[in-house]
Amino acid sequence: MDTICAIATAPGGAIGIIRLSGPQAISITQQVCRRITANTLARTAVLTPLLDDGDIIDEALVTLFPAPGSYTGEDSVELSCHGSRYILNKVLEVLVRHGARIAEPGEFTQRAFLNAKLDLSQAEAVADLIAADSAAAHRIALSQLRGHFSSELATLRDQLLRLTSLLELELDFADHEELEFADRTELLDLARRIDSRVCHLADTFQAGNALKNGIPVAIIGAPNVGKSTLLNALLGEERAIVSDIQGTTRDAIEDTIQLSGITFRFIDTAGIRHTEDHIESLGIERSIAAAKRAHIILMMTEPGVPYPQIPVRKDQVVIRIENKTEAFQAKYGIGLDDLRQRLQAAVPKATDSDVIVTSVRHYEALCRAHDTLTRVVDGLTSALPSDLIAEDLRLTLDSLADITGGAITPQETPLQRKL
Repeated sequence: MDTICAIATAPGGAIGIIRLSGPQAISITQQVCRRITANTLARTAVLTPLLDDGDIIDEALVTLFPAPGSYTGEDSVELSCHGSRYILNKVLEVLVRHGARIAEPGEFTQRAFLNAKLDLSQAEAVADLIAADSAAAHRIALSQLRGHFSSELATLRDQLLRLTSLLELELDFADHEELEFADRTELLDLARRIDSRVCHLADTFQAGNALKNGIPVAIIGAPNVGKSTLLNALLGEERAIVSDIQGTTRDAIEDTIQLSGITFRFIDTAGIRHTEDHIESLGIERSIAAAKRAHIILMMTEPGVPYPQIPVRKDQVVIRIENKTEAFQAKYGIGLDDLRQRLQAAVPKATDSDVIVTSVRHYEALCRAHDTLTRVVDGLTSALPSDLIAEDLRLTLDSLADITGGAITPQETPLQRKL
C-alpha cells in the first residue's frame, strides 16, 4: 500500500500535526528529519529540524509508531510543527516529494479497519466522536469507539454459533434418529433470550438518535400567545421576530440550546388558526409537519385561548404551557427554570448499559436479525426441520456481522457448506 500523509489538526492553531502511515512512513521521516535514525525509540517524542534539501522548514516533535502498534496498524509517524499554514503545506510538499501521497478523506480510519484495528461500527464512531457537539453525543460515540457495542454483538454472535452448532450436529447424524444432540426446549429458551437482547438494542435507537442529533422540540400554539418570545427567552437572544401582528411567523425557525449536556433543537412555528392567506397557510402546514417530527411538543396558549387541536403520537411528550399568567410569563423569564426541568425529564431514557444504538444502519440490521430470530423461535415451536431453522440462524448472524463489517466463515458454520 502507498504511504499516505495528511494534516490532522484544524487550521489556525499554534500547533499543527501531520501524520504519515504506510510501509515507507519511517524511512521518509528519516530523510527529512535530521535526528530520526534507526535507533530512535518508538513512541518517544524527538525534537528535530524538518529539512527541505538541507534548509530548515521548522523545528518539530516527531514520534514513531512502528506496526502494529499504531492507529492504522501500519508504520506511522506524527510530526508536531508550528501551526502556520505555510509550514504545514511545505512539510506536506516535502513528504510527497520523498514518496508519500496525500491521504483521501477518512483513509487513515479506513486502513485501521482493513488492518483489523477497528471494526466497522468503531470506525463509524470515529466520525461521530469528531462531530459530537454535546456531552451526550460524545459519551455515546466514545462508548462505541471503545468497543462496548462490538463486545455486545460478539456475545450474541457466540450464542448464535452455539445454537447453530447444536442443530448442525443433528444434521450430521440425521440417519440416527435415536440420537438427539439438542434439547428443543433449551434451544427455544436460548433463541428467545437472544431475540430479547436484539430487540432491547433496537429499542435504544430512538433515544440514541435523539441524543446524538438533538431532541426535536416544536413550539405549537395559536398566533400571539408568545411562541417566538419563548424561543428567544430560551435561546437568550432575539432569534425570532416578536410582534403583536398575527401571522408574523410564517416559516419554521430552528435553533439549539444545551441543557445538562443534552442538545435540544427548538422549532418556532407559525401560529395555528384558520386563515385565507396562502403564505400563512403554508406556514401552518409546516407547523403541523414540525409537530409530527418532534419528540417534545410545547403546546402553548394564554388565558382565554384554547390549545390547538393537532394529532399527537403516543411516543411524543406534550408539555402544556399557559403563558401570560402569574406562574409563567415568557417575556419576563418567569417559569423558565421549571420548563427547563420538564424538558430534561422528557428526554428519552437510555438504559443503564453503555450500549446505545445511534445509527440507522445498525438499527435496520438489528431489525433484520429480529425478523429471522422470530422465524427461528416459530420453527423451534412448531418442530420445523433443523436445516430450515439453521438457515435463519445464518441470516441472523449475517445481519449482526453487517454492523461490525465482519463475516461468518465456513469454518464457523459448517452448514453453509451443505446449503
